[in-house]
Amino acid sequence: MVQATDGVLHHLSTLADETRARLLLLLERSEMTVSELCQVVQIPQSTVSRHLGVLSQEGWVTARSEGTSRHYRLAPSLDPTAKRLWEAVKDEVSDGAMAREDRIRAESVLEVRAQRSETFFSSQAGRWDHLRRELFGARAELQLLAGLLDPEEVVADLGCGTGQLTRLLAPYASRVVAVDRSPEMLDLARQRLREYSNVELHQGELETLPLEAQSVDVAIFALVLHYVVNPGRAFAEAHRILRPGGRLLIVDMQQHDRAAFREDMGHVWLGFSPDELGGWLEAADFRSPVRDALPADPEAEGPLLFSLRAFR
Repeated sequence: MVQATDGVLHHLSTLADETRARLLLLLERSEMTVSELCQVVQIPQSTVSRHLGVLSQEGWVTARSEGTSRHYRLAPSLDPTAKRLWEAVKDEVSDGAMAREDRIRAESVLEVRAQRSETFFSSQAGRWDHLRRELFGARAELQLLAGLLDPEEVVADLGCGTGQLTRLLAPYASRVVAVDRSPEMLDLARQRLREYSNVELHQGELETLPLEAQSVDVAIFALVLHYVVNPGRAFAEAHRILRPGGRLLIVDMQQHDRAAFREDMGHVWLGFSPDELGGWLEAADFRSPVRDALPADPEAEGPLLFSLRAFR
């Protein structure tokens, strides 16, 4: 009992600082770097780094390195005591004026990330299929299809790009609902898919899907998550649109160190580790995730890929 009490008091002392609570609110919503956090909370970098050091040491946040930057987020697995205390503290501080201002500034900071990929897609839509084959090979999407579909199922191709995967899925599904944020990509998809009457195209963000709740049987993210600013929110949206028992399917890059992808192609993430994906999937209430490394395509120049499936 003494240990439990000490644990509660220890957590309370960590959360008692308003700045640390503000940082946790931000990092619960999205991964951010020190410089991004400084822009949002408008506090010197040395102060932000000091508070992040405390939160990291006490297990409240985790960090990953990309080049010279460290990206922080709320720890995906807090112990039960910490989780209960955080919910109480969050309710107390999230409606405050400073927290509201933080949220507004954070949206602006995160939008900068999204604009990098949007600029890339706007300028490169015409050569996207060729670039994608160069990076990932010609068979990346096909590896999703074995045993995937029932002909009565509705499939959501989330981040459909030019509709290459949508075209492969359409003959095998009752209906395919394809979503992408880029008007230029969707224009090319319409040309590619004009022969299919069972395909719907929608412009929208993957973090706020323009689809009804429980309206699809399968949701697919194929080589798109590395462009998504907030994958956790995208997973929550996928969970919302899936029917009970529906399946989530992902193909994306294993974690890599090709930093040029960030500037050259607007990648937000340099691949994904199993722990990152597992934390987001758990938070979105997906169950039974299974991740597999995909065989290397000898013609592909990009990083190695993985596939992942999970259930609503």
